[in-house]
Amino acid sequence: MWSLRQDALKIVYGAIQRVLPESAVKEALADAAFSVRRGKGRVVVAAVGKAAWRMARAAAGFLGRDLSGGAVVTKYGHSMGPIDGLEIFEAGHPLPDGNTLRATEALLWRVRGLGPDDTVLFLVSGGGSALFERPMDGVTLDDLVAVTEQLLACGADIVEVNRIRKRLSSVKGGRFAQMAAPAHVYAVVLSDVLGDRLDSIASGPAWPDASTAEEALATVRKYGISLRPGLEELLRLETPKSLGNVTAVVTGSVGALCSAAEDAARGLGYAPLVLTTTLDCEARGAGAFLAALAREVRASGRPVEAPCALILGGETVVRLTGRGRGGRNQELALSAARGIAGLDGTIVVSVGSDGTDGPTDAAGGIVDGGTADLLRGRGIDVERALADNDSYTALSAADSLVVTGPTGTNVNDLALVLCGACAAMGPAAEGPPSPWRCR
Repeated sequence: MWSLRQDALKIVYGAIQRVLPESAVKEALADAAFSVRRGKGRVVVAAVGKAAWRMARAAAGFLGRDLSGGAVVTKYGHSMGPIDGLEIFEAGHPLPDGNTLRATEALLWRVRGLGPDDTVLFLVSGGGSALFERPMDGVTLDDLVAVTEQLLACGADIVEVNRIRKRLSSVKGGRFAQMAAPAHVYAVVLSDVLGDRLDSIASGPAWPDASTAEEALATVRKYGISLRPGLEELLRLETPKSLGNVTAVVTGSVGALCSAAEDAARGLGYAPLVLTTTLDCEARGAGAFLAALAREVRASGRPVEAPCALILGGETVVRLTGRGRGGRNQELALSAARGIAGLDGTIVVSVGSDGTDGPTDAAGGIVDGGTADLLRGRGIDVERALADNDSYTALSAADSLVVTGPTGTNVNDLALVLCGACAAMGPAAEGPPSPWRCR
């Protein structure tokens, strides 16, 4: 039987399928700038991030015999098999681990000894900050983990987090490009940072750093980050401000994700409206805002009359106040459940485009006007769950976790408010089925 929930999942699934990186990588490599480099010397692939495997597979297929080897570093569970000519590693995310350091060393070994006619094809996607790491001299893995945990817990945004991480690393903040010299670095970047800031995506290993040491220290003061003696001095060291051996191309972003969602919603008979591609507030507040939008649609038909789909992209943050499980998309959805309680024909869904949300196996959450009452009947207090950052447990109790598995891309998050014409709205137009499940 048709349901509004099925349509919501079809829209999100269809949008993510449209922004998988294979076609974008091949298009970037067909550009004249890369074609000139390809004909001069060796081409070594270095791929890092949650989408690294798909990007590397596309590049290997495009290059064929011109591929001179390389390495791929991605998150546990995100590799989908061997790729001829490339060695594949999996490592920790969102916190680096021992495999991160070992995989990084293996990748760096492959770019040593290259000459000025050679090219490092650097395939970059979100998650690279944790997955590609060699600490600065005097910095330990425990230092990196401790600082990153604090930054993730305090509600700092990704630009602020990476502003600190790049100064404790010998490969971030443009330093990888320096290590690859005199080879040219041709970077193909899948953006998970609002505004597509190349110095922040994966902490900018191959791009001049626009941030300053003073900004890094100000971030430490702003959030009260505790630093082991000696680390603050490293934050005072400036990162490279110019690089002469880099070309970078952004191939995908949250804007493309939202446009794809717009097309998918229209195809199912909903009037789509993209409200923003730069959602960057706290997840709990974003959920309340989406619920307010849903109520406005129901009360007045503004900003667009039902049946409609309100689309938002970006990346919210969570300020940890409790000890529960969850992620920013799950917290957004649970927060929205409070505000749409009792609304018929209304869905709010929020997912991470990479298929993971926080340290959980869910991509996000999906709620409707009956979710809050359902949870209440099962003995779960929504306010208490939010205060304890325990959105995973609450949504699981209502079969409202969206579980996708790794998608192979990473272009921020997608949130959707879907309003049917009425509670008894009939089937919409046929669309691509979603293999995802709610749990």
